[in-house]
Amino acid sequence: QVQLVESGGGLVQAGGSLRLSCAASGRTFSSYSMGWFRQAPGKEREFVAAIYWSDGNTYYADSVKGRFTISRDNAKNTVYLQMNSLKPEDTAVYYCAAALHSSRLILQQGVRYDYWGQGTQVTVSS
Repeated sequence: QVQLVESGGGLVQAGGSLRLSCAASGRTFSSYSMGWFRQAPGKEREFVAAIYWSDGNTYYADSVKGRFTISRDNAKNTVYLQMNSLKPEDTAVYYCAAALHSSRLILQQGVRYDYWGQGTQVTVSS
């Protein structure tokens, strides 16, 4: 069992930055691919970014590419999402998720992740 706890959300003006953190319990964190997803009111959950467990390769949704960076610190059991040049359309609840020994082919598919955090609200004002 893995528990994920997100933090770092808040209210920021357009053009600003936030860094989200997701702390994981358990001893096998390095065996999990980690993903960030978001859900805005009235919209479906969407993929934001992921980092592959085996080689650390990163993957991004087109809407955030060049603005967001996902990273991980296996020694701290933590994954991060650095968000720069934020836009009002980035407003959503952001969730981190973990997939054990996943194939890189499923990283954008939320239903394929094993564990989810409770989410953290990010609000970008115009």
